[in-house]
Amino acid sequence: MIVVKDVKKRFGDEEILKGISTTFEKGKTNLIIGQSGSGKSVLLKCLLGLFTPEEGRIHYEDKAIQDMNDDQQRELREEIGMLFQGGALFDSMTIEENVMFPLRMFTNQSKSEMMERVYNVLERVNLEDSGKKYPAEISGGMQKRVSIARAIVNKPKYLFCDEPNSGLDPKTATVIDNLIQEITHEFNITTVVVTHDMNSVMEIGEQINFLKNGLLVWKGTNEEIFRTDNKDVTDFVYSSDLFKKIREIQLNS
Repeated sequence: MIVVKDVKKRFGDEEILKGISTTFEKGKTNLIIGQSGSGKSVLLKCLLGLFTPEEGRIHYEDKAIQDMNDDQQRELREEIGMLFQGGALFDSMTIEENVMFPLRMFTNQSKSEMMERVYNVLERVNLEDSGKKYPAEISGGMQKRVSIARAIVNKPKYLFCDEPNSGLDPKTATVIDNLIQEITHEFNITTVVVTHDMNSVMEIGEQINFLKNGLLVWKGTNEEIFRTDNKDVTDFVYSSDLFKKIREIQLNS
């Protein structure tokens, strides 16, 4: 579990986060949504420790990042898996080498132990036959699955996903969404997903945090979001004709 308490972040005179308080629950897919400029990415970077808030605190379980010494922060980083927007695979490395990279950084495992773990997670994302290939030799959707395998190879307690469906077709995006949710439940991970994709909200939005202008203006589930009368949320969600029709069906069911 990650608890955010009254977090404020500014750059110069501009306040980007204006007092965010929320909880990201363990074993659930926790989404952060909102329009561009709402503060999603800044909040994510605060959670990762890349930005330091001017005010407020971020607790991982019972320990605030602000109270951690260097060793404790390193231990926390070892417990975090990250799925980047573009995948961020190393083109010059094979798939197995890409997945092995966090093990080389954070563990003292033998080569055989690392290889066993690498192929365990590649099997989990249905890519056990692709280990010797390079990223350029596989599809975009397969590259995202490799990125997921790399993100979970260290058995993280926390998984962060930044726009995981960026650049994917709707069918592949659904596969990635479902895989993220399955892994979250299977390993009881605290998963935080930053997205603008309403299909992701529908598929895996177990806890949704809606930001607007640096404020948390609504929180709920993917079922509740279609029934809310919060105008900020409805304007965002039903900006397309497809979701207007979904809302009509939901309200009439």
